[in-house]
Amino acid sequence: MKKTLLHICCAPCSITCIDTLRSEDIEPVGYWFNPNIHPVTEYRARRDCLIKYAEDIGMELRVNDFYGLRDFVRAIYPALDERCGVCYRMRAEETAKFAAENGFDSFCTTLLVSPYQNHELLRKTAEEAAKKYGVEFLYRDFRPRFREGQAKARELGLYMQKYCGCVFSEEERYIKKKK
Repeated sequence: MKKTLLHICCAPCSITCIDTLRSEDIEPVGYWFNPNIHPVTEYRARRDCLIKYAEDIGMELRVNDFYGLRDFVRAIYPALDERCGVCYRMRAEETAKFAAENGFDSFCTTLLVSPYQNHELLRKTAEEAAKKYGVEFLYRDFRPRFREGQAKARELGLYMQKYCGCVFSEEERYIKKKK
């Protein structure tokens, strides 16, 4: 059986990703690394919800508990409009590096479940990180099960965020509401 590290952005997005991998006889090890999430209270809410969810479903979870807002902002400035690509790269590279250094055969990410992400850029970025660190990127298009996962998260009473995670996605959330 392949040893797969699953980068997880939040518990709700992880639900159908984990279910899908388990249905393929892949038991993922969860990996929390999300330096983009702001504010720190949001970061903690998502992290803590994931820790509890992982315990509830019996999934091993590795937590890289680095609140990296300053590094994230430095990395995206001044090209704020290209921030998603930078964010994908930061998380994919850290996940691929961790996977390679800790004996994993492959890695994947729950970001692939969201219809709101730039799927092709995310895939390309993860493939580049895989090549750089000599570990396989296990690609799956989880998007068809996005709504199912969100419904299950609500049913389970999991913390449900209202934006991707960075301060700029939060800003866009409120600007869109005003229009």
